[in-house]
Amino acid sequence: MPNRPETVEVEFISPRHLAGCGDPAWITVPLHRACGWSHGNDPLMPRVILSSPDQKALLRLEPDPDGQWWTLHHSRTQGRPAWYASFGARTPVEIIAAFTDALAAPAATASADPYEPLRQAAWSPVTGAEGLASPDETAYVQRLGADEPGPWFITTTLGHDRPVWQARFGEHTPPYLIATFTAALVDPSPVARTDSPRSLPTRDPDLVTRSHRKVPAVLVASALEERVQALAARRAGPTASPSALRLPPPRNGRSR
Repeated sequence: MPNRPETVEVEFISPRHLAGCGDPAWITVPLHRACGWSHGNDPLMPRVILSSPDQKALLRLEPDPDGQWWTLHHSRTQGRPAWYASFGARTPVEIIAAFTDALAAPAATASADPYEPLRQAAWSPVTGAEGLASPDETAYVQRLGADEPGPWFITTTLGHDRPVWQARFGEHTPPYLIATFTAALVDPSPVARTDSPRSLPTRDPDLVTRSHRKVPAVLVASALEERVQALAARRAGPTASPSALRLPPPRNGRSR
């Protein structure tokens, strides 16, 4: 009887904004391999720095216990001042990747209204404040500035004094990039984690749906390569048809 293929226990988690950070390589490897971003590193420092081919964007991943772990600075271009974006340590990599993918390989159909994906997902206004909140009230998106548009803040919390992560976008960040981020934020598809007990900000079954199964290790190992190929195909032109990741979905999602 042939040996059964090696398997890995994978947990599928939703909503994705409470799924934990995931593997940073989901962002950095496709930017480097599919989009030509160059990297620099210091072996004595726990950080990663990536530069866009035109040298206008700089993405830095640097563990900082008191601040944002991911920061992206973009220099000024014709018609737009310099802008920035930053993401906290527990921001799921799938949501950040939607933003960096859109920057590196813009989609022709990207929306320009960051609030629109939230409205379509039934997010509601917050009484006495600007912005929209998720149905479970664990995530909140707002733009500051009553008289003049200011920066955007996307905040995930587990209560008034239990912050999970925050994303920040400068006032000059292209709206379609923020809209891509908010669309990924409300994507109902669960995300896969192999280290969820350690990375999950909460296991409350009233907030998080967890469904686990054993998946062939080869599929888990090939998921990143599939993503690199998909982004490369997307960047090649609007007629490209990138393949979807082949990591199998959960069978019957349930809380546990």
